[in-house]
Amino acid sequence: MLDSDLAALYGVTPKALNQAVKRNMERFPADFMFQLDRDEAGHSRQGRHRKYLPYAFTEQGVAMLSSVLRSKRAVQVNVEIMRAFVRLRSLIAHNSELARRRRTASLRRKAGRPK
Repeated sequence: MLDSDLAALYGVTPKALNQAVKRNMERFPADFMFQLDRDEAGHSRQGRHRKYLPYAFTEQGVAMLSSVLRSKRAVQVNVEIMRAFVRLRSLIAHNSELARRRRTASLRRKAGRPK
């Protein structure tokens, strides 16, 4: 998720969110947060109108934000974001299983075997 999207959810400015993160950089290794390059930022909604390149946060980075943004809203938003990630993983797993079943059924039909 981009810093600007997270800032909107948390009710803070992207600048305030990024300042809180920068004060706590040891909590945000490269696999939790990274800065988009110019090409990537140019393809994002906000990329063309920003002075600085946006940061993207992974699921772990979003979870870590609750430790640096300590408002009640931050905690509530984090809970909902974590629930969304869980639902997303569930959907991906379900769709992967359906795709596997479909491939298996298709291969069986091609081989002339019943389902």
